[in-house]
Amino acid sequence: MARNKPHARKLRLAKALKMNRAIPAWVIIKTMRRVTFNPVRRHWRVNKLKK
Repeated sequence: MARNKPHARKLRLAKALKMNRAIPAWVIIKTMRRVTFNPVRRHWRVNKLKK
């Protein structure tokens, strides 16, 4: 990918980076284990983002 990115794309990539993490432990405790994993989780080599 180019070094110089449009600002909108950079914001989308930043959002995807923030979404790509595990659910905090306090959420699992608060929901009494109803929510245990993040369905949006993605691996950079397996699943690609839509541009």
